[in-house]
Amino acid sequence: MRIRTTPTFFSGLVLWAVLGLLGESLFVVVQSLAAQSFSTEKGSTQKWNLPQGTTVKDFGPRKYRFTVDYQTANSKGEMLHRQRLTGEYMRGLAGGEVAWKNVTQADADGASAPLGAAERRGFMEGFHYTNNLSNTMKPEFFKGFPTTAVFERNLVWDTGMIEYFGQNFFEQLKLNEPYRVVSNQDVNVPDVGTFRNHEVVLEWIGRSQRNGQDCALINYQAFFNPLEIVNGGMTLKGRSDYWGQIWVSLATKQIEYGTLNESVVGELKLPGQDTAQIINVFRSGTLEPLSEK
Repeated sequence: MRIRTTPTFFSGLVLWAVLGLLGESLFVVVQSLAAQSFSTEKGSTQKWNLPQGTTVKDFGPRKYRFTVDYQTANSKGEMLHRQRLTGEYMRGLAGGEVAWKNVTQADADGASAPLGAAERRGFMEGFHYTNNLSNTMKPEFFKGFPTTAVFERNLVWDTGMIEYFGQNFFEQLKLNEPYRVVSNQDVNVPDVGTFRNHEVVLEWIGRSQRNGQDCALINYQAFFNPLEIVNGGMTLKGRSDYWGQIWVSLATKQIEYGTLNESVVGELKLPGQDTAQIINVFRSGTLEPLSEK
């Protein structure tokens, strides 16, 4: 607080008397404010720590909706194609399993045409598995999926990633301090290609509320990640940048909301084409719990 003073003239005796009384008063006020400030800072420091040694609390099945929009543009920024994938994700099932249903995809050409009718992805209806992200990278994991169903695989990987980042690093995260999760991690993606996580960084940036829950708000980001996709006769060689935010309940470690953004720029060669074209695929997604739990 800034105190503005105005010059005033007193006789010497009155001035000293006033200053003496004022000095005593100010000393008492300063002592009180200092004590309050110390108490507040101490309480704030204690309050702004993430819970330690806690696990995710599931109180039965909980349903989420995951929606991801894909926008594919050329090197000039002209929109070529748009797609929207939506699915219902259920966690908290018996045996630590999760499941998917009502997964649909809708498409449109250009920047402004309305999306077409959503088409159900029947091979994902009832798709269930033990909630373990590392298992989803095994060659046999998606054995019931068409080879070209990359976007549908992304639903599984992205949901697992958001939960992993949000629920597994409370012990390491400090307020406003970036935490490096992995560096130069090569990932072989069965039936899709290769991906290198150049540097994945998490940062706990504050507290917020979602769905009536006090939440930790966690940023995640990974930039300059080389990738190569070889799928269905199509090849794409380029770079991925991805980032987002996760709201995690402090009481249960449940994900109360999550966002995903990714920009992929690369050289695309379609089946039958001799020359590659530069494309930019930008996608954005939201993971949010539905009202029923």
